[in-house]
Amino acid sequence: MRKGLESQILVLVTLALVAFGLVMVYSATSAPAAVGDSDPGYYLKRQAVAAVLGLGVLALLTRVGFHTWRRLAPGLVLGSLGLLVAVLLLAEPVNGARRWITFGPAVFQPSELAKLGLAIWAAAYLARSNAPRTLRELARPVGLIAMLFCGLLLLEPDLGTAIAMMVMLAGILLVSGTPVPTLALGGAIAASLGLAAIWFEPYRRARIFAFLDPWDDAQGAGFQTVQAMIGLGSGGWFGAGLGEGVQKIFYLPEAHTDMIFAIIGEELGLVGTTALMAGYVAFAYAGLKIALRCRDPFGKRLAVGLTVLVCGQAALNLAAVMGLAPLTGIPLPFVSYGGSSLVVALASVGVLLNIAGQDARSIATGVPDRGRRDGRSRAAGARGRRVAAAERRPRHVRRVAGAGGSPSRP
Repeated sequence: MRKGLESQILVLVTLALVAFGLVMVYSATSAPAAVGDSDPGYYLKRQAVAAVLGLGVLALLTRVGFHTWRRLAPGLVLGSLGLLVAVLLLAEPVNGARRWITFGPAVFQPSELAKLGLAIWAAAYLARSNAPRTLRELARPVGLIAMLFCGLLLLEPDLGTAIAMMVMLAGILLVSGTPVPTLALGGAIAASLGLAAIWFEPYRRARIFAFLDPWDDAQGAGFQTVQAMIGLGSGGWFGAGLGEGVQKIFYLPEAHTDMIFAIIGEELGLVGTTALMAGYVAFAYAGLKIALRCRDPFGKRLAVGLTVLVCGQAALNLAAVMGLAPLTGIPLPFVSYGGSSLVVALASVGVLLNIAGQDARSIATGVPDRGRRDGRSRAAGARGRRVAAAERRPRHVRRVAGAGGSPSRP
């Protein structure tokens, strides 16, 4: 019953966040579209299509054994790296960044798939290898692979996704048994490299200064942060009312994507923002409970990685919008507009639900289901070996054993 409760919490919270996201995307985009004589439902329609597709992927992945991803891990990580290279070579720049590949009316962001691919590869590698204990062990191969991903992301540029990847990887390493001092030292080195990347890129350096004092350049680098603070502060306890906010009407840039939390605060107030945060807390509780109860090493690490990926990304977005961290351009999972982000997040939930279901069956049989190459569980394989051994016994020994006693020597 506890296992079923955790899965139900995960499903209910996910569906609630997706539905709430559709409402807020429409609220954040309909008024500016109406003022500009555009289709008020344009973004809602595209997000609804992504939601239906993502829910279909979720339903499919709940039926795909999570051990399948362990076998596909090398191909996923190589494919993700290939797509990150392809987006740098083929994508058209949008607002100075190359992050999206266009296929007719569809737009795909490879960095979203890269997060999932790295999580699966890291979980598979650390499930079959000893956890890194020293900085040298951490550097090869986990650190090298992570730096390769982050380097390609910084070239797009997409610092927010690179930070989310590092947070996810730290969660998997921690549950695998890597000592905290080793993780802290590795994190300090990664942070130093990140600060260097920020310092040598003018727009990133401007964002850091704007984070330290956004009001110093309220009409320039600090404009987005200042407008987000105005939106959050003007909401009060209960907000101005759904659809009644004014910050979204050409005041707050990217109101329907990275900054949608400010629109929620303005229209639904402290009560609405607190309820949204409670939703992510419930998601983290259900996901980490699934990981805690999972008996399979790969499943445990993968569940932690996917949970940290969703909730860590949410924490980074909320901190940036509230002015507690520099703006990194990272969306709010399930809520912000973005088809790639929504589909990949729902796919992660599908994998989590499959881990919970597989582990529930292993608890029922009393044998961890770690998978076999022939597709059978270890429990089934063990039963088959016992039956075969019994059939190889002499007939009179089987007759004595079947009578309920231990077989005697002939």
